[in-house]
Amino acid sequence: MTVRFFSFGKDSMVDTFYAIGLVMRLCQSLSLLELLHIYVGIESSHLLPRFLQLTERIIILFVVITSQEEVQEKYVVCVLFIFWNLLDMVRYTYSMLSVLGISYAVLTWLSQTLWMPIYPLCVLAEAFAIYQSLPYFESFGTYSTKLPFDLSIYFPYVLKIYLIMLFMGMYFTYSHLYSERRDILRVSSMKKKKT
Repeated sequence: MTVRFFSFGKDSMVDTFYAIGLVMRLCQSLSLLELLHIYVGIESSHLLPRFLQLTERIIILFVVITSQEEVQEKYVVCVLFIFWNLLDMVRYTYSMLSVLGISYAVLTWLSQTLWMPIYPLCVLAEAFAIYQSLPYFESFGTYSTKLPFDLSIYFPYVLKIYLIMLFMGMYFTYSHLYSERRDILRVSSMKKKKT
């Protein structure tokens, strides 16, 4: 008799949203507290780049994935959840220890480096999720509305505009995170030399 500990078949990837969608929605909602932490000064980071990252996720999770049941069954949802959680696991561990005044060089380096390949892949996966959702938004008319005076909002067009903004936001966020990485690693290496 063979025991399988990990089974990554078609069903496990398709059922990702059904298995952990509620937890992901709760965690991503709670991540908005991060903006408050930055504003109050608990966390020393810039507000705008973090705001862009969090709104990306909220829009993709709540507007695109949660609202379209057909999108919830796509492989891209599993990939997105893996990327998001991988980044958050390292970033939140680093942030929590930093607030407590604890610093590990390896964790600092990992926190400041892991996002470099993963963040662009997240944005590509988010864009792919939007692309896959477009036919469903078109056929079901979700969020599309007719306004008075012969004016209407066709939501697939809104998503296409958002795709452009997503990549522009990625450039801004990536540039900011790269300069923040350079500064943090410089300070970290200076502290290491002093001790």
